[in-house]
Amino acid sequence: MTTAKDLLIIAIDMDPSRPVGQGDLSLALAGAEVIDLLRARALELDGDRIVPAQQPTTEDHLDDRLLAEAASALAPQVPYESVADWLWRRGSGLSSAYRVALERSGELTRQRHRRMPFGATRVVVVDSPARRRARNRWAADEPILAVLAAAVGIQGDQTADAAGVTDDEVTTVLAAVHDAVMELEAERQRRSIENAAFANLWRGA
Repeated sequence: MTTAKDLLIIAIDMDPSRPVGQGDLSLALAGAEVIDLLRARALELDGDRIVPAQQPTTEDHLDDRLLAEAASALAPQVPYESVADWLWRRGSGLSSAYRVALERSGELTRQRHRRMPFGATRVVVVDSPARRRARNRWAADEPILAVLAAAVGIQGDQTADAAGVTDDEVTTVLAAVHDAVMELEAERQRRSIENAAFANLWRGA
């Protein structure tokens, strides 16, 4: 399992009645991929630029299809992509891709919601080694997972303190995720204000 999959499991498992915004989660998942690829030495950072490893990284090496897909999607030459640009490009629809992958592997399932009409369903986490691993990381207050979770609004007993992260490259990625989520929220607020102003205009016409 990867940090991205652990994050998705925590996002679904913590409070199914209050789903995390899919845009926020997608950005955080893209950041988690960068962190896992850093650990796998599939890339390094030059400032905030993502520099792929000279040797191609395969799925066998990474032991995860989506992470291998992320590695193959890295910009291969100068000028390399910034972490922020990667988050927006790779993050597009990424939460859905991870949900599908975990459903196919049997780690997520759909459960009929008794309180919702017309046979509506919700996604729930299956009790599995993957769930136990993610929850163990969460219970251990693992700083990277805690900071990523906090960025998308998941708050537990964790401190979510980036000061617990000692790797400068990882800190750069976490800061980029935070900034991207804040940018997305600002865009939501701008659109909400514009829509409200437009509605007021029509009501006053």
